[in-house]
Amino acid sequence: MDLPTLWFCIIALFWLGYLFLEGFDFGVGMLLPVLGRDDTERRVMINTIGPVWDGNEVWLIVAAGATFAAFPAWYAGLFSAAYLPLLVLLLALIGRGVAFEYRGKVDSPRWRANWDRVIVLGSWVPPLAVGLILATTVFGLPLDADGNRVGSVLEAVRWETVLGGVAVAAFSLVHGAAFLALKTEGELRHRARAFAVRFVPVALLPMFALLLLVQWDEGITWTLVPLLLVPLAGVVALWRLLLGREGQAFAALGVVIAAAAVTLFGALYPDVLPSTLDAANSLTVDNAASSPYTLTVMSWVGLFGAPAVLVYQGWTYWVFRKRIGTHHIPKVHTPR
Repeated sequence: MDLPTLWFCIIALFWLGYLFLEGFDFGVGMLLPVLGRDDTERRVMINTIGPVWDGNEVWLIVAAGATFAAFPAWYAGLFSAAYLPLLVLLLALIGRGVAFEYRGKVDSPRWRANWDRVIVLGSWVPPLAVGLILATTVFGLPLDADGNRVGSVLEAVRWETVLGGVAVAAFSLVHGAAFLALKTEGELRHRARAFAVRFVPVALLPMFALLLLVQWDEGITWTLVPLLLVPLAGVVALWRLLLGREGQAFAALGVVIAAAAVTLFGALYPDVLPSTLDAANSLTVDNAASSPYTLTVMSWVGLFGAPAVLVYQGWTYWVFRKRIGTHHIPKVHTPR
Protein backbone atom coordinates (compact mmCIF):
# COMPACT_ATOMS: atom_id res chain seq x y z
CA MET A 1 0.00 0.00 0.00
CA ASP A 2 1.46 3.38 -0.98
CA LEU A 3 1.63 6.25 1.50
CA PRO A 4 -1.23 8.36 0.06
CA THR A 5 -3.59 5.37 0.24
CA LEU A 6 -2.34 4.54 3.74
CA TRP A 7 -3.11 8.06 4.95
CA PHE A 8 -6.51 8.01 3.26
CA CYS A 9 -7.31 4.91 5.32
CA ILE A 10 -5.90 6.50 8.49
CA ILE A 11 -8.03 9.62 8.03
CA ALA A 12 -11.10 7.41 7.49
CA LEU A 13 -10.20 5.65 10.76
CA PHE A 14 -9.95 9.00 12.56
CA TRP A 15 -13.41 9.97 11.34
CA LEU A 16 -14.75 6.59 12.45
CA GLY A 17 -13.24 7.11 15.91
CA TYR A 18 -14.87 10.53 16.13
CA LEU A 19 -18.29 9.32 14.98
CA PHE A 20 -18.24 6.40 17.41
CA LEU A 21 -16.83 8.10 20.51
CA GLU A 22 -18.20 11.61 20.16
CA GLY A 23 -21.43 10.20 18.77
CA PHE A 24 -22.59 8.74 22.07
CA ASP A 25 -21.68 11.81 24.12
CA PHE A 26 -23.54 14.02 21.64
CA GLY A 27 -26.46 11.65 22.14
CA VAL A 28 -26.28 12.07 25.90
CA GLY A 29 -26.45 15.84 25.48
CA MET A 30 -29.39 15.56 23.08
CA LEU A 31 -31.31 13.44 25.59
CA LEU A 32 -30.65 15.68 28.59
CA PRO A 33 -34.20 17.16 28.70
CA VAL A 34 -35.81 13.95 27.44
CA LEU A 35 -34.52 11.38 29.96
CA GLY A 36 -33.46 13.62 32.84
CA ARG A 37 -36.55 14.14 35.00
CA ASP A 38 -34.80 16.40 37.53
CA ASP A 39 -31.48 18.11 38.09
CA THR A 40 -29.95 15.11 39.85
CA GLU A 41 -30.70 12.80 36.92
CA ARG A 42 -29.33 15.35 34.49
CA ARG A 43 -26.16 15.51 36.58
CA VAL A 44 -25.93 11.72 36.37
CA MET A 45 -26.21 11.92 32.58
CA ILE A 46 -23.53 14.58 32.34
CA ASN A 47 -21.26 12.64 34.68
CA THR A 48 -21.39 9.58 32.42
CA ILE A 49 -19.49 11.55 29.78
CA GLY A 50 -17.72 14.02 32.06
CA PRO A 51 -14.35 12.21 32.09
CA VAL A 52 -14.29 11.48 28.35
CA TRP A 53 -16.13 14.06 26.24
CA ASP A 54 -13.16 16.39 25.77
CA GLY A 55 -10.86 13.48 24.90
CA ASN A 56 -13.37 12.32 22.30
CA GLU A 57 -13.11 15.68 20.54
CA VAL A 58 -9.42 15.04 19.93
CA TRP A 59 -10.44 12.68 17.14
CA LEU A 60 -11.98 15.56 15.19
CA ILE A 61 -8.86 17.67 15.64
CA VAL A 62 -6.62 14.82 14.52
CA ALA A 63 -8.84 14.01 11.53
CA ALA A 64 -8.79 17.63 10.34
CA GLY A 65 -5.08 18.04 11.09
CA ALA A 66 -4.14 14.84 9.27
CA THR A 67 -6.21 15.92 6.27
CA PHE A 68 -4.45 19.29 6.22
CA ALA A 69 -1.00 17.69 6.39
CA ALA A 70 -1.52 14.64 4.16
CA PHE A 71 -3.98 16.06 1.59
CA PRO A 72 -3.81 19.87 1.64
CA ALA A 73 -5.86 20.20 -1.55
CA TRP A 74 -8.62 18.05 -0.04
CA TYR A 75 -8.58 20.13 3.13
CA ALA A 76 -8.68 23.41 1.21
CA GLY A 77 -11.40 22.34 -1.20
CA LEU A 78 -13.70 20.76 1.36
CA PHE A 79 -13.42 23.14 4.30
CA SER A 80 -13.51 26.30 2.23
CA ALA A 81 -16.71 25.10 0.55
CA ALA A 82 -18.20 24.01 3.89
CA TYR A 83 -16.96 27.10 5.73
CA LEU A 84 -20.33 28.11 7.18
CA PRO A 85 -21.28 24.62 8.51
CA LEU A 86 -17.77 24.30 9.92
CA LEU A 87 -18.01 27.67 11.66
CA VAL A 88 -21.36 26.74 13.20
CA LEU A 89 -19.87 23.40 14.27
CA LEU A 90 -16.96 25.06 16.06
CA LEU A 91 -19.18 27.62 17.80
CA ALA A 92 -21.47 24.83 19.00
CA LEU A 93 -18.54 22.82 20.35
CA ILE A 94 -17.18 25.86 22.17
CA GLY A 95 -20.56 26.66 23.70
CA ARG A 96 -21.05 23.04 24.75
CA GLY A 97 -17.67 22.88 26.48
CA VAL A 98 -18.30 26.13 28.31
CA ALA A 99 -21.74 24.89 29.39
CA PHE A 100 -20.29 21.73 30.93
CA GLU A 101 -17.87 23.82 32.99
CA TYR A 102 -20.24 26.65 33.99
CA ARG A 103 -23.42 24.71 34.64
CA GLY A 104 -22.63 24.02 38.29
CA LYS A 105 -21.01 27.34 39.17
CA VAL A 106 -24.23 28.94 40.48
CA ASP A 107 -26.86 27.20 42.60
CA SER A 108 -29.82 28.44 40.60
CA PRO A 109 -32.38 26.37 38.65
CA ARG A 110 -32.66 29.10 36.04
CA TRP A 111 -28.85 29.24 35.63
CA ARG A 112 -28.60 25.48 35.16
CA ALA A 113 -31.61 25.40 32.82
CA ASN A 114 -30.02 27.99 30.54
CA TRP A 115 -26.75 26.09 30.36
CA ASP A 116 -28.66 22.87 29.75
CA ARG A 117 -30.18 24.50 26.67
CA VAL A 118 -26.67 25.33 25.46
CA ILE A 119 -25.62 21.70 26.01
CA VAL A 120 -28.61 20.41 24.06
CA LEU A 121 -28.05 22.84 21.18
CA GLY A 122 -24.31 22.14 21.24
CA SER A 123 -25.04 18.42 21.02
CA TRP A 124 -27.48 18.60 18.10
CA VAL A 125 -25.59 21.00 15.84
CA PRO A 126 -22.17 19.24 15.57
CA PRO A 127 -23.41 15.82 14.35
CA LEU A 128 -25.65 17.58 11.83
CA ALA A 129 -22.67 19.61 10.58
CA VAL A 130 -20.24 16.66 10.59
CA GLY A 131 -22.69 14.50 8.66
CA LEU A 132 -23.19 17.28 6.13
CA ILE A 133 -19.42 17.73 5.70
CA LEU A 134 -18.76 13.99 5.28
CA ALA A 135 -21.62 13.66 2.79
CA THR A 136 -20.20 16.60 0.86
CA THR A 137 -16.81 14.95 0.48
CA VAL A 138 -18.50 11.78 -0.83
CA PHE A 139 -21.03 13.38 -3.21
CA GLY A 140 -18.61 16.09 -4.31
CA LEU A 141 -18.62 19.77 -5.13
CA PRO A 142 -18.59 21.82 -8.35
CA LEU A 143 -14.80 22.09 -8.76
CA ASP A 144 -13.09 23.71 -11.72
CA ALA A 145 -9.82 22.57 -13.32
CA ASP A 146 -7.82 24.37 -10.59
CA GLY A 147 -9.70 22.63 -7.79
CA ASN A 148 -11.63 25.76 -6.83
CA ARG A 149 -15.31 25.67 -5.92
CA VAL A 150 -17.69 27.15 -8.48
CA GLY A 151 -20.90 28.72 -7.22
CA SER A 152 -22.13 30.09 -3.91
CA VAL A 153 -20.94 29.44 -0.38
CA LEU A 154 -23.96 27.16 0.10
CA GLU A 155 -22.92 24.63 -2.55
CA ALA A 156 -22.24 22.12 0.25
CA VAL A 157 -25.87 22.35 1.43
CA ARG A 158 -27.92 20.04 -0.78
CA TRP A 159 -30.63 17.53 -0.01
CA GLU A 160 -28.22 14.57 -0.07
CA THR A 161 -25.74 16.30 2.24
CA VAL A 162 -28.57 17.31 4.58
CA LEU A 163 -29.53 13.63 4.63
CA GLY A 164 -25.96 12.94 5.76
CA GLY A 165 -26.40 15.38 8.64
CA VAL A 166 -29.69 13.82 9.69
CA ALA A 167 -28.17 10.32 9.48
CA VAL A 168 -25.28 11.14 11.82
CA ALA A 169 -27.50 13.06 14.27
CA ALA A 170 -30.09 10.27 14.41
CA PHE A 171 -27.41 7.65 14.97
CA SER A 172 -25.87 9.75 17.74
CA LEU A 173 -29.26 10.01 19.44
CA VAL A 174 -29.77 6.26 19.82
CA HIS A 175 -26.04 5.65 20.39
CA GLY A 176 -26.28 8.03 23.35
CA ALA A 177 -29.37 6.25 24.66
CA ALA A 178 -27.58 2.88 24.49
CA PHE A 179 -24.57 4.38 26.28
CA LEU A 180 -26.79 5.76 29.06
CA ALA A 181 -28.45 2.37 29.44
CA LEU A 182 -24.98 0.87 29.78
CA LYS A 183 -23.57 3.46 32.19
CA THR A 184 -26.48 4.27 34.52
CA GLU A 185 -28.64 2.35 36.95
CA GLY A 186 -32.15 2.54 38.30
CA GLU A 187 -35.01 4.31 36.57
CA LEU A 188 -32.71 6.32 34.33
CA ARG A 189 -31.22 3.13 32.94
CA HIS A 190 -34.66 1.67 32.19
CA ARG A 191 -35.86 4.85 30.50
CA ALA A 192 -32.72 5.03 28.38
CA ARG A 193 -33.07 1.41 27.28
CA ALA A 194 -36.78 1.87 26.51
CA PHE A 195 -35.97 4.96 24.43
CA ALA A 196 -33.27 3.09 22.50
CA VAL A 197 -35.56 0.11 21.84
CA ARG A 198 -38.28 2.42 20.55
CA PHE A 199 -36.12 4.59 18.31
CA VAL A 200 -33.27 2.37 17.01
CA PRO A 201 -35.33 1.13 14.02
CA VAL A 202 -36.38 4.67 13.10
CA ALA A 203 -33.07 6.41 13.80
CA LEU A 204 -31.03 4.07 11.61
CA LEU A 205 -33.26 4.57 8.55
CA PRO A 206 -31.58 7.86 7.46
CA MET A 207 -28.17 6.19 7.73
CA PHE A 208 -29.28 3.26 5.61
CA ALA A 209 -30.92 5.58 3.07
CA LEU A 210 -27.71 7.62 2.84
CA LEU A 211 -25.60 4.52 2.26
CA LEU A 212 -28.01 3.21 -0.39
CA LEU A 213 -27.70 6.52 -2.21
CA VAL A 214 -23.90 6.42 -1.95
CA GLN A 215 -23.86 2.85 -3.22
CA TRP A 216 -26.12 3.77 -6.14
CA ASP A 217 -24.02 6.80 -7.14
CA GLU A 218 -20.47 5.87 -6.21
CA GLY A 219 -20.39 2.35 -4.81
CA ILE A 220 -18.53 -0.68 -6.08
CA THR A 221 -19.23 -4.36 -5.62
CA TRP A 222 -17.36 -4.95 -2.37
CA THR A 223 -18.95 -1.97 -0.58
CA LEU A 224 -22.23 -3.90 -0.67
CA VAL A 225 -20.85 -6.05 2.16
CA PRO A 226 -20.49 -3.29 4.78
CA LEU A 227 -23.70 -1.69 3.47
CA LEU A 228 -25.71 -4.84 4.23
CA LEU A 229 -23.93 -5.16 7.57
CA VAL A 230 -25.54 -1.89 8.74
CA PRO A 231 -29.16 -3.16 9.01
CA LEU A 232 -27.94 -6.53 10.29
CA ALA A 233 -25.97 -4.91 13.12
CA GLY A 234 -28.95 -2.64 13.83
CA VAL A 235 -31.19 -5.70 14.28
CA VAL A 236 -28.61 -7.24 16.62
CA ALA A 237 -28.48 -4.01 18.66
CA LEU A 238 -32.27 -4.01 19.01
CA TRP A 239 -32.31 -7.69 19.97
CA ARG A 240 -29.67 -7.26 22.67
CA LEU A 241 -31.43 -4.18 24.05
CA LEU A 242 -34.64 -6.15 24.39
CA LEU A 243 -32.74 -8.73 26.42
CA GLY A 244 -31.13 -6.08 28.63
CA ARG A 245 -27.62 -6.65 27.28
CA GLU A 246 -26.72 -3.00 26.87
CA GLY A 247 -22.99 -3.54 26.39
CA GLN A 248 -23.54 -5.87 23.45
CA ALA A 249 -26.11 -3.49 21.98
CA PHE A 250 -23.65 -0.62 22.29
CA ALA A 251 -21.00 -2.72 20.51
CA ALA A 252 -23.47 -3.60 17.76
CA LEU A 253 -24.15 0.10 17.19
CA GLY A 254 -20.38 0.50 16.93
CA VAL A 255 -20.46 -2.05 14.12
CA VAL A 256 -23.20 0.02 12.45
CA ILE A 257 -21.08 3.17 12.32
CA ALA A 258 -17.93 1.24 11.39
CA ALA A 259 -19.71 -0.42 8.46
CA ALA A 260 -21.15 2.94 7.43
CA ALA A 261 -17.70 4.56 7.45
CA VAL A 262 -16.22 1.71 5.39
CA THR A 263 -19.05 2.07 2.87
CA LEU A 264 -18.64 5.85 2.60
CA PHE A 265 -14.87 5.96 2.27
CA GLY A 266 -14.73 2.76 0.22
CA ALA A 267 -17.13 4.25 -2.31
CA LEU A 268 -15.19 7.54 -2.30
CA TYR A 269 -11.75 6.00 -3.03
CA PRO A 270 -9.65 6.83 -5.05
CA ASP A 271 -11.27 10.28 -5.03
CA VAL A 272 -11.07 12.44 -1.95
CA LEU A 273 -13.37 15.17 -3.28
CA PRO A 274 -15.21 14.48 -6.55
CA SER A 275 -16.08 17.26 -8.94
CA THR A 276 -19.73 17.41 -9.93
CA LEU A 277 -18.83 19.48 -13.01
CA ASP A 278 -16.27 17.20 -14.63
CA ALA A 279 -14.73 13.98 -13.29
CA ALA A 280 -11.37 15.16 -14.65
CA ASN A 281 -11.42 17.98 -12.07
CA SER A 282 -11.88 15.63 -9.12
CA LEU A 283 -9.32 15.62 -6.31
CA THR A 284 -7.88 12.14 -5.86
CA VAL A 285 -5.61 10.35 -3.43
CA ASP A 286 -2.73 10.92 -5.84
CA ASN A 287 -3.19 14.51 -7.02
CA ALA A 288 -4.24 15.92 -3.64
CA ALA A 289 -1.51 14.29 -1.52
CA SER A 290 1.49 15.95 0.07
CA SER A 291 5.03 15.04 -0.92
CA PRO A 292 6.37 11.55 -0.13
CA TYR A 293 8.78 13.10 2.38
CA THR A 294 5.92 14.77 4.29
CA LEU A 295 3.90 11.56 4.36
CA THR A 296 6.94 9.60 5.54
CA VAL A 297 7.57 11.98 8.43
CA MET A 298 3.87 11.86 9.36
CA SER A 299 3.95 8.06 9.33
CA TRP A 300 6.86 7.92 11.78
CA VAL A 301 5.23 10.46 14.08
CA GLY A 302 1.95 8.57 13.98
CA LEU A 303 3.70 5.25 14.62
CA PHE A 304 4.93 6.47 18.00
CA GLY A 305 2.21 8.97 18.92
CA ALA A 306 -0.97 7.04 18.12
CA PRO A 307 -0.37 4.10 20.52
CA ALA A 308 0.24 6.51 23.40
CA VAL A 309 -3.05 8.33 22.73
CA LEU A 310 -4.98 5.06 22.40
CA VAL A 311 -3.53 3.65 25.62
CA TYR A 312 -4.29 6.83 27.53
CA GLN A 313 -7.85 7.07 26.27
CA GLY A 314 -8.47 3.37 26.81
CA TRP A 315 -7.20 3.68 30.38
CA THR A 316 -9.61 6.56 30.98
CA TYR A 317 -12.58 4.47 29.89
CA TRP A 318 -11.40 1.57 32.04
CA VAL A 319 -11.06 3.71 35.16
CA PHE A 320 -14.55 5.19 34.73
CA ARG A 321 -16.20 1.97 33.57
CA LYS A 322 -18.70 1.48 36.43
CA ARG A 323 -22.36 2.45 36.36
CA ILE A 324 -23.51 5.52 38.26
CA GLY A 325 -26.85 6.47 39.73
CA THR A 326 -28.52 9.30 41.59
CA HIS A 327 -27.14 8.07 44.92
CA HIS A 328 -23.62 8.77 43.65
CA ILE A 329 -24.39 12.46 43.12
CA PRO A 330 -23.42 14.73 46.03
CA LYS A 331 -25.38 17.79 47.02
CA VAL A 332 -24.80 20.93 44.96
CA HIS A 333 -21.73 22.79 46.13
CA THR A 334 -21.03 26.22 44.72
CA PRO A 335 -18.38 28.78 45.65
CA ARG A 336 -19.45 31.42 48.15
